[in-house]
Parts: sequence; structure tokens; C-alpha cells
Amino acid sequence: MPDPVRTAAVRAVLIISVTLIQAMVAFLCTLTGSWLAFPMVLSSVAGTVVATWGVLDVWVTRQVWNQRNGVVSVPSSTARALRRERRAARRQARTAERERERIRRRGGTGQLSHP
Repeated sequence: MPDPVRTAAVRAVLIISVTLIQAMVAFLCTLTGSWLAFPMVLSSVAGTVVATWGVLDVWVTRQVWNQRNGVVSVPSSTARALRRERRAARRQARTAERERERIRRRGGTGQLSHP
């Protein structure tokens, strides 16, 4: 995972964990009838909004990173397939060049016309 995406993910996990703790405290305060229940419920709602923003931030950061830097090289990556095709084309070109060189050394035999 790239660094900006990892940073956003860590930030989102911290926000979500704080929000879950707030929700648990709000629930327990509600059960005990504490005066702190209402403020904790309000902060839990605000925390849920912020946690949703954090998750969207991870998603957007990941999309932006992929768009700017391309895909991460994995076995199914298109970049790997392109490299494989370029290697095959180079190998074929070298083989053709060796064949032309071999024909040239033999004095041009095997060619239909001579320049």
C-alpha cells in the first residue's frame, strides 16, 4: 500500500475507533441515566460523520494515487504483460537480425534478389 493511502487508512482507523468508543460510552451513560448521555450521543453522531469522511478519504486517496502512478506491479498487472510482449518483440528482432547477418556472411545465398 502506498504511503499516502497508508496514512489515510491509519487516520481513518483511529477516527473509527474513537467513534466506537464514544458510541459505547454514550450507550453506557444512557443505561445509567447520566447527564453525559446526551452530549455523548451528539458527539457520536458527529464522530460517525467524520468517520465516514475518513473512509471516503482513504478511497479517494487510493483512486488518485492509482491514477497518478499507475497500478502497483502484481502478477496480474498489465504492466507485466506489456514488458513480456516487449521482450518477445526484442527477442524476435534479434533473431531476425542474426538471420540477416548469417545470410549476409554466406554471400547472399538464399535471397531472391541482390542489391
